[in-house]
Amino acid sequence: MVKIGRNDPCWCGSGKKYKKCHEQFDEKISYIKSQGHIVPTRDIIKTPEQIQGIKESCKINIAVLDYVAQNIREGMTTQEIDDLVASKTAELGGIPAPLNYQGYPKTVCTSINDVVCHGIPSDKVILKDGDIVNVDCSTIYNDYFSDSSRMFCIGNVSEEKRRLVDIVKECVEIGLEKVVPWGFLGDMGQAVNEHAMKNGYSVVREIGGHGVGLEFHEDPWVSYVSKQGEEMLMVPGMIFTIEPMVNMGTEKVYCDKKDGWTIYTADKKPSAQWEIMVLVTEDGHEVLAY
Repeated sequence: MVKIGRNDPCWCGSGKKYKKCHEQFDEKISYIKSQGHIVPTRDIIKTPEQIQGIKESCKINIAVLDYVAQNIREGMTTQEIDDLVASKTAELGGIPAPLNYQGYPKTVCTSINDVVCHGIPSDKVILKDGDIVNVDCSTIYNDYFSDSSRMFCIGNVSEEKRRLVDIVKECVEIGLEKVVPWGFLGDMGQAVNEHAMKNGYSVVREIGGHGVGLEFHEDPWVSYVSKQGEEMLMVPGMIFTIEPMVNMGTEKVYCDKKDGWTIYTADKKPSAQWEIMVLVTEDGHEVLAY
């Protein structure tokens, strides 16, 4: 970190002198780093102004997923879901973050049954009775990014699939309880993994969560098979996603070679995911998008 004089303006943009603002905060981070832990750099920590802008983006993301929830139904195509997201996002003044991101061709990801993530909407893929589908929505608003996803059960879903969907939501909620300032991302990751495994499921290892807000994907990368006391230190101002991908069978997955995006379970058993966006606060956490 760049050395700042105690009477200089604080790096966070508050306008306060450094000694009255983040000096003790930085000293605490430096001490924890000296103990061998991974700590966040200043560019990971959001300023109050940035947090407010990110929250406005999150409002749109939530509203778009609410709109999907009101309209999703058996017999509709995943392209129709994409159309819903595109129209509602535009109506609210946002931009769909996935569109053209590293070549991704659509505005949203729709992942059905054994599709773990990054399912590409298509007018040939129709939601059927008994399907479970994840709709992963991401929004840009005034250059700020938001990202969250929800699971939807279509028609008469089997008890086995519905249980998977419910347990994954519990995993997110249990992980969220571990998001506290001066804890570690591994505290959350271990809690998520233990709850999934206790219920007979496996957690995908290769794909995880991420920082978000100023960019679509930022540091830190967030694992859900990590260990308590490990991974990056959580401090006030950090924003990241909790989005475990939990499989009914093996944790192994593979990518569709034809489209280069769609991730499937290796054993073709169902997978489920919920995604929320979380801010670490001075006394705990705040869910920004869901």
